[in-house]
Amino acid sequence: MPRFDRRHTDDLISFVTKATSPYHAASEAAGLLAAAGFRQLTETDEWDDEPGGKYVIRAGALVAWYVPESAGPATGFRVFGAHTDSPTLKVKPHPDTGSAGWRQVGVEIYGGVPRDTWLDRDLGLSGRLVTRDGQPHLVSINRPLLRVPRLAIHLDRAVNDGQVLDAQNHMTPLWGLGEPTEGELIATVAATAGLDADDVVGWDLVVHDVQPPAYLGKDNELLACPRLDNLVSVHAGAAALAAAAQEDPTHIPVLAAFDHEETGSESYTGAGGPILDTILRRVLAARGAGVEDTARAFADSVVMSSDTGHAVHPNYVERHEPGHHPVAGGGPILKVNVNQRYASEGLGQAVFVEACDRAGVPWQSYVNRNSLPCGTTIGPITAAKLGVLTVDVGIAILSMHSSRELCGADDPALLADAATAFLTG
Repeated sequence: MPRFDRRHTDDLISFVTKATSPYHAASEAAGLLAAAGFRQLTETDEWDDEPGGKYVIRAGALVAWYVPESAGPATGFRVFGAHTDSPTLKVKPHPDTGSAGWRQVGVEIYGGVPRDTWLDRDLGLSGRLVTRDGQPHLVSINRPLLRVPRLAIHLDRAVNDGQVLDAQNHMTPLWGLGEPTEGELIATVAATAGLDADDVVGWDLVVHDVQPPAYLGKDNELLACPRLDNLVSVHAGAAALAAAAQEDPTHIPVLAAFDHEETGSESYTGAGGPILDTILRRVLAARGAGVEDTARAFADSVVMSSDTGHAVHPNYVERHEPGHHPVAGGGPILKVNVNQRYASEGLGQAVFVEACDRAGVPWQSYVNRNSLPCGTTIGPITAAKLGVLTVDVGIAILSMHSSRELCGADDPALLADAATAFLTG
């Protein structure tokens, strides 16, 4: 049976609790790497060719890498890819609203949100404020501040026969009594960061469930946790990259944690943009790589795209492909879709299996049921952008995209072990 690594999962719990927005996720992952000796680079500076660990933060995205002493101008990459964002509710530009004696906060639906999972939850608020000097300031109100109240069953007797939640009318959180006051929400958030509200000219704020992650089950073999999709992969990637830096990797190991995957990846911090391609080329250029060297390096590179997948649901077994039933606690999954919603093919599978074998990690396969549409990941996007062999993997979870998801408590550590083997190999 897979081992249960409480230390890794405990660290994941701490990470997720602090990583309440994509900006916090990038910052927390950078903190883990800085503690392992990595140093931050600025994109507007000239980069040196010194070996060692380095990283770049761009808003809610993080790209980090370790250059071994043996790396030359044509040394290829081993990239572990993930994303920092999760489905949620995002604050509108004019957030102060209300109705019928309640003060409320205007929000937009971000990503594929199962709306009922956000009802009657104690919600905090986090993200960043931007001041007139163009500087971002991370903010997090990690206490019960907001709530999206459901309609009482007495006023909707047919609720158990099928509920329809309108995104515009039914998902607006409340946060107080009385009439709304223009600027009150941002002033409240600014005060928590020690900022003058008049100096705040922009914001990117999302709500988050403040209930902390918790072990669940008779033997604590499960983990109930917000934002598993996909902070479990960001955390595993950071841990794996730090571990790979202590080994003698044959390639340049990289962690690429993108933003905006849940909304299509088309942004300057998303996998659909040039951020990773630009950074990889700069890493090679700093080592004197020309066009020929760069082409050779990319041809010798592999991407492992890691995102959560569906564990077989005991109450809805008929929604799953009969021959592929990944279970929680069974180790990471290989995700396959012939229409390239996932990037895995035979060569990528061989890379994944070899990494799992070297790490002593069990693995499973996932294929979507033919009669249901398949989701996608950063994998196919990254493969097309870089022209690099890519394999899609992850861990099996229940309640994907819910405000609170569920996984096997030892699967995060197993994923990190496989990632470490991949990055060092």
